[in-house]
Amino acid sequence: MTTRTALTTCPLCEATCGLELTITDDRITGVRGDRLDEFSGGFLCPKGASLGALDADPDRLATPLVKRDGVHVPVSWAEAFEVVRQRLTAIIAEHGRDAVAMYLGNPMVHSLAGGLYAGALRRALGSRNVFTASTVDQMPKHVSSGLLYGGIYTIPVPDIDRTDFLLLLGADPYTSNGSLWTAPDMPKRLKALRARGGSFVVVDPRRSRTAAAADQHVPITPGTDVFLLLALANELFAAGLVDLGDLAPHVNGLARVRALVEPFTPEAVADRCGIDAATIRDLAHRFAAAPKAAVYGRIGTTTVDFGTVASWLVDVLNIMTGNLDRPGGSMFPLPAHLGRGRGSGQGFTTGRWHSRVRGLPEVANEFPAVTLVDEIETPGEGQVRALVTIAGNPALSLPNSGRLDPALSTLDFVVSVDPYLNETTRHADVILPPPPPSRRPHYDIAFLGFAVRNVAKFSPPVIPPDEGSVPEADILLRLTAILNGGDPDVDLDAVADQQLEAQITKLVEHPKSPLHGRDVAELRSAIVGETREERLLDLKLRTGSYGDWFGAVPDGLSMAKLLANPHGVDLGPLEPRIPEVLRTPSGRIELCPDLIADDVPRVLAALRERHDDLLLVGRRHLRTNNSWMHNVPALVKGKDLCTLLVNTSDARRLGLVGGGVAQVASRVGKVEVAVEVTDDIAEGVVSLPHGWGHDQPGTRLTTATAHAGVNVNLLTDDLRIDPLSGTAVLNGVRVTVSPAAHH
Repeated sequence: MTTRTALTTCPLCEATCGLELTITDDRITGVRGDRLDEFSGGFLCPKGASLGALDADPDRLATPLVKRDGVHVPVSWAEAFEVVRQRLTAIIAEHGRDAVAMYLGNPMVHSLAGGLYAGALRRALGSRNVFTASTVDQMPKHVSSGLLYGGIYTIPVPDIDRTDFLLLLGADPYTSNGSLWTAPDMPKRLKALRARGGSFVVVDPRRSRTAAAADQHVPITPGTDVFLLLALANELFAAGLVDLGDLAPHVNGLARVRALVEPFTPEAVADRCGIDAATIRDLAHRFAAAPKAAVYGRIGTTTVDFGTVASWLVDVLNIMTGNLDRPGGSMFPLPAHLGRGRGSGQGFTTGRWHSRVRGLPEVANEFPAVTLVDEIETPGEGQVRALVTIAGNPALSLPNSGRLDPALSTLDFVVSVDPYLNETTRHADVILPPPPPSRRPHYDIAFLGFAVRNVAKFSPPVIPPDEGSVPEADILLRLTAILNGGDPDVDLDAVADQQLEAQITKLVEHPKSPLHGRDVAELRSAIVGETREERLLDLKLRTGSYGDWFGAVPDGLSMAKLLANPHGVDLGPLEPRIPEVLRTPSGRIELCPDLIADDVPRVLAALRERHDDLLLVGRRHLRTNNSWMHNVPALVKGKDLCTLLVNTSDARRLGLVGGGVAQVASRVGKVEVAVEVTDDIAEGVVSLPHGWGHDQPGTRLTTATAHAGVNVNLLTDDLRIDPLSGTAVLNGVRVTVSPAAHH
């Protein structure tokens, strides 16, 4: 028995915490936070602590599976890829590329291979029927950022370590560890904010862990954050508190915003959002008076009827008070693998094409995930007949699961890249399992773009690959080869070398490049890395914002430097980036885009709506992440996590008791679930967590099945979306609740 210590980065949420692993005979036997990590400083949450159990999960697939006579059986990798090649090629030849749909799940952005190769895979598919988890999550923020700044990833984050006042809406970072906001040990950072004399306010219908720790918790009616934000903007104008500061030369459209928000006075919105006018005015004045302040909105502001307008308003408030792009406000990170911008660009647009059945507009090269089921069920030219899923579980994650799940069983062919036989992959004809986290390299392509400090860290595999396994990158590259009409047995090293040389050649030939005129072969030979991903990442790092440019910048960044600094490299605090970061044709912030302005009348009409239904919202728990961590015993033990939170007054009125069972019904379905009575949820609101419902036949999820819970997406409605982004309405769902009849 041999024991050693290794360092890695946790891949289980957006916080990117450094971990120190104890490894005994190629098995993780201990996990602790890496106290020397440049970013996380030793922080560890229950998910990170469970990495060893997740890594060694006995239900995790080690070999490919092919469905024969309705039963999944293990086969060789060569046979699995050949089945994929034959079936997909035949469907494309007979029905065209739009007959094959692709669904990309959340874990793709936790993966270096996904970050590097998913784009090429999507392009190789050549289908308009691409769907991702973004439209059940954060797409409104991408759309609003694209309209404001010209790029969908140009998303500012609160500079939490230097701010004086933080307003959080629809977010619970104590539990989520941050989302579109990478800040390890959020509790410590928020406590430090208060310790230096600052304060933070949480707007949420539930008294979450973050709300309980805040200086002020403001309960709100679910789905009405847009009215609160509009009223805050209205009050800033009315009280003469608008001051763009240094942003003034870079902003178009301020007067038009003033006209748009004029009807939304604090008095006009108070009843609708459940917050009195005095509280709204007080928030506006406190925010404007703070020397440095930031507004942040997350899932409670995006998965709602007006998600894009609400996401836009978050930035509008930061801009109106001069708090965008300045220390302590909301700032734009600069990740090491990307270069700086030119200060202008083509901008962003939507609706370049529309979905076949519902006519929903394309957004960021994809369709809303809610319409996948329409494209499967509806006959005719372009009907989806095959599906490729990558690290996704749409059978649980998409609205109206009672409709989508059986539709998946009607497809001619399904191939899934996934380590589990779960609720979605049980429908797959071929399952291609990637290696566990310990056996693959890690660098956060996505999340370093949302980090509250500019850092860079690479983690090589800490355990050698199992014999016969195939790296995740190779799976994606071989699928790409198949979709390009090639052979899955293609020489991937040769393909990777050609891609590297092509990118180097482009840099060498560009007259403004620091590599202009250099020898391509010499530069290629200088690239380091054990794997294809590492070599491609080395090129990105060396030619990025902090890169060494192959010796032209002696102290610059490279893969070699990251390997020599396993605790990470601190690249400094966030710095102002406007106008360089902008990609709009005007080279200015477009504060009042037409797409947003045209949707405000819909918001105004909704202001007058009234209803008596209970409103359903989701919630997260520190021990879970969507649907993919419920098979780890340590994360589901103890108190039941999948309960219906009901306010004490509502429970009394409805005849519900704690520990009893309630029936919850919506337009599309109904569930029965255990009741948890609490005053931590506002009256008129009930809450069910997302990602549960592990009671489907044909899965191999031993622990998850024993703690099945109920699927909240049997209640959410596939016909309700934010029209600007196509994002599903998962919060503020109208439901009726009653005691279950047979309990």
